[in-house]
Amino acid sequence: MSDLVNIDSGKIISELIIRLDRLEQRVVELERENVFLKKENDELRGRIAKYGSPKNSRNSSIPPSKDENRPRKNQSLRKVTGRKPGGQPGHKGNTLKMTADPDLVVELRPDYCRNCGSSLSGAGSAVEKTRQTVDIPPIRAVWTEYRAYGAQCACGCRTVADFPGVAGSPVSYGNNIEGLIAYFHARQYLPFKRMKEMMGDVMGIDISEGGIHYLLARFADRAAPIYETIRQRIAASTVVGADETGIKVDGNRHWFWAWQNERLTYIAHSDTRGKAAVDAHFPDGFPMATLVRDGWRPQTGTVAKHHQTCLAHLSRDLNYLIEKYGDDTWASDCRELLFNAIELGKNGRGEKYDTERAGIIQRLQKILERPPDADHKELRTFYKRMCKERPNLFNFLYLPEVPPDNNGSERAIRNVKVKQKISGQFKKTGAAQNFAKIRSVIDTTIKNGMNVVDALSLIAKLQPQVRTD
Repeated sequence: MSDLVNIDSGKIISELIIRLDRLEQRVVELERENVFLKKENDELRGRIAKYGSPKNSRNSSIPPSKDENRPRKNQSLRKVTGRKPGGQPGHKGNTLKMTADPDLVVELRPDYCRNCGSSLSGAGSAVEKTRQTVDIPPIRAVWTEYRAYGAQCACGCRTVADFPGVAGSPVSYGNNIEGLIAYFHARQYLPFKRMKEMMGDVMGIDISEGGIHYLLARFADRAAPIYETIRQRIAASTVVGADETGIKVDGNRHWFWAWQNERLTYIAHSDTRGKAAVDAHFPDGFPMATLVRDGWRPQTGTVAKHHQTCLAHLSRDLNYLIEKYGDDTWASDCRELLFNAIELGKNGRGEKYDTERAGIIQRLQKILERPPDADHKELRTFYKRMCKERPNLFNFLYLPEVPPDNNGSERAIRNVKVKQKISGQFKKTGAAQNFAKIRSVIDTTIKNGMNVVDALSLIAKLQPQVRTD
């Protein structure tokens, strides 16, 4: 009997051990599944949060063209002033004014009396009123024929006069046409087909799309010395802003880079968004300048005397974080600090400026000493970014010529996107670089208050030799 008991208890113990092993194995499986489900749950919550607080052009660096829905207007970085739209009280209006030296005068004299009908042909008259109209006469091309004469010398040599550089072939387009083609291409962003149509319909000039491409390439060659001069002056400047944007070249992803300041704009094409693009044009960086930039790594790693982080980029990112983590006041406190710093820089150097600037720095210190909730991952990542960028946040408060944002560079590079939206992609890398050269000259011309068409016509005369390639 005892043997049977021992046998039954042994079986029971064996079964219990087997069941415990199965239970332990099941527990391990459930723990693994739990870890997986938690991770999946976090990912799904993150995706849902994006729809609850979507990023757009008003709360991040996403361009307006990628906004899925119209962003709410209350996310603008501009503060409400309470003023009505349009001209403010005291603003001097500007209307069409008469010229003191009209090109044509038409005298209107009365022929008869409106009362009795008598003739007024012999009566004296005086100017009572004047009105003017301004119009453009029909534009027609001027054809110039150059006739090269030859003369026989007594020594027997016959000498034939040389043609001017503008007449490099039996029929050539003049300098003004070349300058206008560059203007229509890089300032008004006309596609080749529409440019060909305009030249024919408005000016009576028959030109093919291939001819337009040739003239643009020739003009870019003539503008090359000015383009290089702009690059050299940017490299020696004390303030430089930098930005970049993607473009399409023959279906491939390429980039346009812009380096600029108040007087100069240098735009360059590159097939990379990496540091190699910066080194190709500014291998020594900007040792004399404060570089105003966003957080893109090739820019943050560029050598410069000082760096100024774009506060507009940071403010847009904070708009998004405030929407997503409304219960955490860290983001709103940080955004308010940035706004106050920008306002201080705009208001100029008053008597209390040093004290107010010191207050801004102290507030930054307190904000960084109070990190946001660790569970707010994106906000925590932004906090770490602020800590890293701390030396570059408020340099504009110490250097009056430095702006607090990189808006100037964004304006310089935005024309590339406008060109691409109107005309489509560039077919060749050479065409992209030609546009960069011409647009750099145009932007620099505008910044210096010069007439763009006159400047481009002058550039078209600098190198009269004709391309042979």
